[in-house]
Parts: sequence; structure tokens; C-alpha cells
Amino acid sequence: MSIASLWRTKQQRYSLQGEICPDCHKAIFPPRDVCPHCSEAAGPLHTMSGRGEVYSYTKMFNVPDGFLAQRPYTMALVKLEEGPMVTAQLTDISDEDVEIGMPVEMVTRKLREEGDSGEIVYGYKFRPVFAAAD
Repeated sequence: MSIASLWRTKQQRYSLQGEICPDCHKAIFPPRDVCPHCSEAAGPLHTMSGRGEVYSYTKMFNVPDGFLAQRPYTMALVKLEEGPMVTAQLTDISDEDVEIGMPVEMVTRKLREEGDSGEIVYGYKFRPVFAAAD
């Protein structure tokens, strides 16, 4: 991914910025020109809460370039409170402790280093929701 592309998509990678369809009122992530639910024009922009639950997960052993140092790692399909499903890496939890239905929250973390220049790419991952301290 080029530096320009990383810059253009930083809002959706850092804050889960999507859209709310003005016709059917469903949340859309990532942003699109057309709502996938009703086929009308999508918008306006909406920042998702970043909270959701693990819908499904898997442990990744065969990983893409740029992620080799992190393997194996756990990827999850997270159902956001607003409705969209997001695929993301889980962090701050051991593989044995992941459960379907577990509440999670988005955090911004290092995803990978890219190219010979070693450019660090940040984006969203999800971690378990920690209980509030008394």
C-alpha cells in the first residue's frame, strides 16, 4: 500500500469510520458509494463505537508478507454494536482464552512494517473488554 493510500484510509483504519445509510439507516463499514443493504446512495460518515463481540475466529499460521514475525496470531470476525462485521487481529489475549460471543473493543496498534524503508503501518485490532477497576 502506498503512502498516499495509507493517508487516505487512515480515518477508517484508526477510528472505524464508516457510514449510516440515509434510506435504510443501517451502518456500513468500510465506507462505500452504494449501501449494500438497500442499493441507495450511502452516507453520511459515521464513526463506529469500536465495541462488539467475537462472532468467529481462527488461528493464522500461513500469513501474508509483512506479518511473518507475528505468526501465529488470532484473527476474528467481530460483529460491531452497530451491525457491520469486521475482520481483525485479536490482541492482548492468549489463543486459548478466545470465545465466541466475547465482548471486545477496538484499539490502534502496529499492523506491520512495509517495504525496504520499514514504514510502520498502524490500524485497528480488537482486545477483550477489561472489567472496570473498583
